[in-house]
Amino acid sequence: MLAKITSKNQITIPKKIIEQFPATDYFDIDIKDGIVRMKPVKLYDTDLDRIKDKINRLNLKPETVKEAIKWARSK
Repeated sequence: MLAKITSKNQITIPKKIIEQFPATDYFDIDIKDGIVRMKPVKLYDTDLDRIKDKINRLNLKPETVKEAIKWARSK
């Protein structure tokens, strides 16, 4: 499928493609080996106080949380 760049550097994603991503408002876009890649991204509202409360309830230690963040970022 072809997509044309407008004078404002915008591209319209063909309907057949975008229909495969219902309820997706954001995409992470990067370029690798000359290929533009778009990955759907879901954004979540986060309540930091609720997260901290859960960490405390689970009795997680700072090292455990750091390891979990490091693991999640590597995926």
